[in-house]
Amino acid sequence: MPRIVDGTINYIGAMTERPRYYANDHSRDVLALDPRAVPIADVRSWAEAPSLAREGFELVPHASAVADFHDPAQVGQTYPAEIERLILDLAGADRVVVTPRPILRFGEKSTQAGKSDNSWPARFVHIDITDQTARQFVDASGIAKEGRPIRRHAYYNVWRAISPPPQDIPLALLDARSLEAGDLVEADAVFDQAGRPEWSFVSWLIRYSPKHRWSFFSGMTRDEALVFKTNDSDPNAPHAVAHSAFNDPSCPAGLATRVSVEIRAAAYWF
Repeated sequence: MPRIVDGTINYIGAMTERPRYYANDHSRDVLALDPRAVPIADVRSWAEAPSLAREGFELVPHASAVADFHDPAQVGQTYPAEIERLILDLAGADRVVVTPRPILRFGEKSTQAGKSDNSWPARFVHIDITDQTARQFVDASGIAKEGRPIRRHAYYNVWRAISPPPQDIPLALLDARSLEAGDLVEADAVFDQAGRPEWSFVSWLIRYSPKHRWSFFSGMTRDEALVFKTNDSDPNAPHAVAHSAFNDPSCPAGLATRVSVEIRAAAYWF
């Protein structure tokens, strides 16, 4: 039997105004959160591991040549190309474009939390982009401007723990097959980096459903990559994986808090 932990997940509750949340100044968030205690399966112990083709997420061995993920120059020179190769191999796409700047995130107990752009853990269930936002990103991309018809596009998040295991604040992932259209709530994700104009796009927040099936991977190492879909235009594939940080109640006290790095990639099939 898989190990189960009872974690608290923040869904979106009933609201009379449109939800909005900020990358940095959470005092400006317009969110009515609905905390729920849910069983979260440690799928590290599963005989048949979750996959991108079934649940929409997969843990893969992936050693990076980056020695210091806190060094922006080193990360920028090495990591995007590594992730491009990884997604090309996993997805079998014709082209992959990776965001140039990975995001470092720190548990709230860290003195680094909030010191850099978008560095807090995401404490509510969300999907990074909606179908509409995904199409907008495709239309605005250089790939679309090349003139080759795109028959399929998919977006991926690659999440890596760079603090030693176990992690006190792992990432919970929702089996894409247990999510229904009625669970989705549109929200504005606002990016409020100091000294730059604010900008936003539309994401999805998630209403609670007893049908939801939550998972996480315990004891992640820096030589593993957790890859999950945030959108896929193929109706026969897992569509999107909702996710959220949560406190693992089984994690021993007194450990250094979680530090993670994530980077996003767009895959295209012509």
